[in-house]
Amino acid sequence: MTYGEHLRELRERLIKSVLALAVGVALSFTFTSGIFDILKSRAEGVTLIRTGVAEMIGTYIKVAVISGIVLATPVWLYQIVAFVAPGMTRQERRLVYAALPAVVASFAIGVLFAYFVLLPPALNFLIHFGEEIALPLIRVGDYVSVVTSLLFWIGAIFETPLIIYLLARLGVVTPEQLARHRRHAVVGAFVIAAVITPTVDPVNQTLVAGPLLILYELGILLAKVAVRARGG
Repeated sequence: MTYGEHLRELRERLIKSVLALAVGVALSFTFTSGIFDILKSRAEGVTLIRTGVAEMIGTYIKVAVISGIVLATPVWLYQIVAFVAPGMTRQERRLVYAALPAVVASFAIGVLFAYFVLLPPALNFLIHFGEEIALPLIRVGDYVSVVTSLLFWIGAIFETPLIIYLLARLGVVTPEQLARHRRHAVVGAFVIAAVITPTVDPVNQTLVAGPLLILYELGILLAKVAVRARGG
């Protein structure tokens, strides 16, 4: 393909991705109120407030846009892979296309884990810490930002085993290399947890770093499977 053909293909795939995002956001507006109910259910007994005239509508639009991006994920993710696929070998293309459903599933599992397992203790600690000193009045915009950020990053973290498997399958890493860097993985997990969590308290950082270390160990096991698959 010529340089101009690459640009035309990029434009076409960007248009398809934007159209998918627009449809996803439009659909999300029809059930955004239900999404708010789902997000609020993780902090029982807390009444959210708003302190700005436009805060609620801004938060409403933010939730709808995030939901639209999630709904359109299969489309824009496929467009990205399809654009870079011509630069891959046939084996690499087969591997990446086969991994696409696993990418979506891993992210969804991570979001569900964060929603059902991580958020209740994390929010309970954050909201009720020091309430004997100050009454917690939580702004709706702040609450949504914290919750959606944690859901996204935990979902992204759950891609770790799959990424390790793909890298091992392509020969970039080996299980032995990963095992030798366990100590670095522990430090890296707590650094990532410190970046993801909205506070510096060790409780929430451990809640994030612990699953990340477990996923790293799972990635080592999958790397061994990948090495055997490459040998076959």
